[in-house]
Amino acid sequence: MSSALESKELEFVREMRRALDESAASLPAPTTARLAAARQAALARKKAEPVFVRAPALAAAGVGDMGGASAQLPARRRRSALARFALAWPLAALVAGLFAIAYFEDQQRTAELADIDAAMLSDDLPLTAYLDHGFNAYLSRAH
Repeated sequence: MSSALESKELEFVREMRRALDESAASLPAPTTARLAAARQAALARKKAEPVFVRAPALAAAGVGDMGGASAQLPARRRRSALARFALAWPLAALVAGLFAIAYFEDQQRTAELADIDAAMLSDDLPLTAYLDHGFNAYLSRAH
């Protein structure tokens, strides 16, 4: 979003807040008291937001014996390191797999070139025959 558009939006918000503050200040005292009471009642009826607590599936030996938050800090650090390892090993496996594929393809290409070289060297034709364009044309028509 451009800065000009952001500044226009911020100016609009400031003007809106100023207008609401002015109109709220001009409300009679009984109305503001009723609004305050309604707000308090709404806050009292508000449902508590759910709090998600992540508990380890397997507790380490001795962690439950000490109790308190200080006993759980090393477990969090270990879990954090374990979580980092769990995220890093698939990337390492992917890189290793790519290197293995590249190595395998290079070995295949080398073996194919070696087969072609061996066939050319073991053939009865001299190597200069393969350099002759007419002979290559003859071979392509013969096959």
